[in-house]
Amino acid sequence: MWERPRKRESMLSAGIDVGTSTTKMIVSRFELMNVAGATHVPRIEIVETEILYQSPIYRTPLLDASTIDVAKVEELVRGEYKKAGVRPEEIETGAVIITGETATKKNAREMVNHLSEHAGDFLVATAGPDLEGMIAAKGSGAFDESAKSYAPIANVDIGGGTANIAVYHQKKLLGTCTMHVGGRLIEFENGKIRSISPPIEKLLQKKGWTLHVGDPSDEPVVAKVIDELTAALFRILSQSPEPIDEVLVLGHLPNWSRPIETVMFSGGVAECMYQYEEQGASPAQYNDIGQQLAHKILQEKSKSDWRWLEPKETVRATVLGAGAHTTEISGATIQVQADELPLKNLPVYEFDFEQNFVERLPQMENAISQALDLYDAYREGQNFALYLSGLPYMKFQAIQQLAEQVMKVMNRRADPSLPVVLVLETDHAKVLGQTLHAMQVKQSIICIDQIKVEHGDYLDIGRSLASDTVPVVIKTLTFHS
Repeated sequence: MWERPRKRESMLSAGIDVGTSTTKMIVSRFELMNVAGATHVPRIEIVETEILYQSPIYRTPLLDASTIDVAKVEELVRGEYKKAGVRPEEIETGAVIITGETATKKNAREMVNHLSEHAGDFLVATAGPDLEGMIAAKGSGAFDESAKSYAPIANVDIGGGTANIAVYHQKKLLGTCTMHVGGRLIEFENGKIRSISPPIEKLLQKKGWTLHVGDPSDEPVVAKVIDELTAALFRILSQSPEPIDEVLVLGHLPNWSRPIETVMFSGGVAECMYQYEEQGASPAQYNDIGQQLAHKILQEKSKSDWRWLEPKETVRATVLGAGAHTTEISGATIQVQADELPLKNLPVYEFDFEQNFVERLPQMENAISQALDLYDAYREGQNFALYLSGLPYMKFQAIQQLAEQVMKVMNRRADPSLPVVLVLETDHAKVLGQTLHAMQVKQSIICIDQIKVEHGDYLDIGRSLASDTVPVVIKTLTFHS
């Protein structure tokens, strides 16, 4: 049977990574295509990604030790857009990622909100160490590599302030862990120690070691700290932490259930290990423990039982992951009100039907009351996305019952006129959306499917594309302290 040639559609994406040590940006082009056959329900996927522009590696602009220079970051980004030959309004998806210890700066939230408003029509702002690790694993190549291996692979993205670990198997996330292990934890100037980060101060106190700002950069305690950082990182990777490691763990301990067989390193410290970048090509200059830490990790390589793989990218892994791997496409079985898009930073509340529609439907009202208490405690009109999971096969009567219950609970919001945003894992979005329209509801309906999210995620939904699909970015907005 002759099949009509499949049309392609392009969209531009940007990734901006503002890290502890460095800031960088990329611009990518996505090619979208219907990968389903002519007689099947359309399924639009990203079939090709092309990197159009990569910025140099810049030193992250700071006003002082605790404040990001927002104006300088914006100036840098705008300058890079100009070099790339694109206008911010042409950007349809992508991410601003604030990584490492930069997320602890007092104006971190202000900066990402500012950039997401000024750096592109549909750029999202994300932060949180677990998400950083996942994005870096996609940019480094570890995520794709996990599909080829029978055993788990860990990507360790080590930057200026943190090491973000993400463990994958067959492209499924098994777990994460973030540590205060990075190049800028001790900085030098003119042969002396210029700064010692708080996590290292705690480690020194626990160990009973003495190290001060102004001490010589070759003070033997510096080498002892680097040895301890490396040993702690390897203990975490092998899931055998010691009590001393708690001062270096940011958030939770390692939570993957299967032992790691392969490791891959990315980030600025990995660049010191593998030296992918051309010397002198970037303005960022380092004067810290990064190179010594990289050397120590490579020394320990022969003593470990893991298989070591070199990454596709080192210092650019996170920005490449942010620009090229954060977007999903919600398919052609959706119902959206185009003039309501884009929508940004919608918190997700999940209601799981557990494959039992009849029993769970009456419980939906109480569940939405919890969502309102959680996301709009002061009844100010904060909207949210309702994720309906675990839906069984439903006949039209069940769809009507679901639509009636959705409207009943959504009308209880402080501002009932806000769009009703529904996310479904199964292909029910169009029929549910059309049923709501047939009920002549007053609200706009945004009903998307083929997307899997989790309770506590945030969603950005972009403008409708020519293929009647929408780009969706799923993210975690967490600013650690």
